[in-house]
Amino acid sequence: MALIQISEPGQPREAAPRKLAAGIDLGTTNSLVAVRCGTQVETLPDAEGRHLLPSVVRYLPGDEDPVVGHDARSAAVDDPANTIVSVKRFLGKTLEEINLGNRYLPYAFSPGREASAPALVTIAGEKDPISVSADILKALARRAELALKGELAGVVITVPAYFNDSQRQQTRDAARLAGLNVLRLLNEPTAAAVAYGLDSQDQGNIVVYDLGGGTFDVSVLSLQKGVFEVLATGGDTSLGGDDFDQALADWILEQSRSDTALNPRQRNQLIKLANQYRHQLSDEDSVTVDWENWSTTLDNEVLARICGSLIEKTLRAARRVLRDARLSTDEIDSIVLVGGATRMPIVRDRVSDFFGRQPLADIDPDKVVAIGAGIQADVLVGNKSDDSFLLLDVNPLSLGIETMGELVEKIIPRNTTIPVARAQEFTTYKDGQTAMAIHVVQGERELVSDCRSLARFQLRGIPPMVAGAARIKVTFQVDADGLLSVSAEELSTGTTAEIQVKPSFGLGSDEVEEMLKASYEHAGEDKQVRALKESQVEAVQLIESIAAAMDTDAALLEPGERESIDDAIAGLREAIGGEDATRIHRLTEHLNASTEEFAARRMDKHVARALRGASINQAKPD
Repeated sequence: MALIQISEPGQPREAAPRKLAAGIDLGTTNSLVAVRCGTQVETLPDAEGRHLLPSVVRYLPGDEDPVVGHDARSAAVDDPANTIVSVKRFLGKTLEEINLGNRYLPYAFSPGREASAPALVTIAGEKDPISVSADILKALARRAELALKGELAGVVITVPAYFNDSQRQQTRDAARLAGLNVLRLLNEPTAAAVAYGLDSQDQGNIVVYDLGGGTFDVSVLSLQKGVFEVLATGGDTSLGGDDFDQALADWILEQSRSDTALNPRQRNQLIKLANQYRHQLSDEDSVTVDWENWSTTLDNEVLARICGSLIEKTLRAARRVLRDARLSTDEIDSIVLVGGATRMPIVRDRVSDFFGRQPLADIDPDKVVAIGAGIQADVLVGNKSDDSFLLLDVNPLSLGIETMGELVEKIIPRNTTIPVARAQEFTTYKDGQTAMAIHVVQGERELVSDCRSLARFQLRGIPPMVAGAARIKVTFQVDADGLLSVSAEELSTGTTAEIQVKPSFGLGSDEVEEMLKASYEHAGEDKQVRALKESQVEAVQLIESIAAAMDTDAALLEPGERESIDDAIAGLREAIGGEDATRIHRLTEHLNASTEEFAARRMDKHVARALRGASINQAKPD
């Protein structure tokens, strides 16, 4: 018999032990860790009181532990080849994509274990982006466990909203390598909304403008009665404060008329100076720029001209996201600024002008994402609080499969709330078909060739039937981390096949932007192409079924009837080779009409065969 613990009257009940959890903002430039301290969630400082941990890892020879953070960043100028900076930009990308997206890289690369994780050659051996990220996560976890005096039961790690499946998966792999239990991957803008929603109790439509060191995200969220819903999201995985530093460094070289090619050490030194000047201009009206034997005065007006195109690039993404959410700037109640780069007055002023109101920055823009992740971690680990909320994210690009005619059938449209599961039934195209190839694609266009291929697998064991008789249920499931699994089931036998989609390489930010831009620019053209392809597929299927019927039941054809049907088929075949969908549809209807009597005679024949020997008065079984 189980024993029940009973508290004596007047004695306080012992509270259940609180599980230890942390929220981690794994940033491109800096990272933070946040935990619940009493009634508040706060970011944790290091022994010297610094909350930000530079996302920099320096590798040393032999078995020495890598150096992570401020000391590593200080060594980046003197030891650039072994000091890995902004590794988050490398996650989920091929070596070719890494080199295209970064003009100045002091690292030596080898192919690594996989094409999706090229390794950096260091004095301590080859280190891929996953293992480098794991070293940063270990340092943050140690900081949290020292502060909490215990082992973490779980963590929530934030990722850019535009991270694709491969980038998200590699983030999870890095956490596992660091020995951490990942409760959830949380989009960075959503984490910011969690922090502001609980602190300010704002309701309405909120734009989260997140410009960090290496990534930019902009999301439109609806906050009503404790429910957070991401209406639309967009951004650029390779745009951030680092790019502002690069632009300023290029300007300094151009203005100083320096013709000498910089070595990696000099380039790092110049980037470091540009970063310093940019930060000074957040608090001062002007700064004196000194480079080699040249100097000048730099103010925010000049900086705005240097970096104006980068800011406009973020606002173009904001326009697209507002259009996706079907909202105007007048319908936005609040703008939340996230990321250290939003401290720049030139950014705040331009965002304010665009939306027509001052943005919110009540919470430190460097800390707000980590605080939101910490709040979410405390809830997910099982520490229930009175401040409960429902959190809904969205998938950034449509997901679907290839159908006949190389068309895309979208099963989960972009900006669908996740986690989500959607199913749709398909059928076979040919008589006796016993297998079906499932091609999973991602994108907004109507043709497979204009979308991104994610995975392929086959469903075998379909019972041989006439075309269109089989029922194949295809299910797409996106979990809370944005990872996709696809399954296919033949409903009469229960035969199934499935795949976990883990793309072998990441999707470049330029490709994402082009995919969305192309979907808008070619919307009318795509609609016409889809109509043409669908009419062609329907026409070919009709011709094949009529040809098979005439071969099987040629005796049922009346004199001259075959010639009439053959003429109609020839006319339709000619139309299929053209690009007039209306003509193909008209000739398809004509062929259908030409074969109606033949089809009726076939039906009578097969019904008579089925009923032969059966009595209409046959007794029903008891």
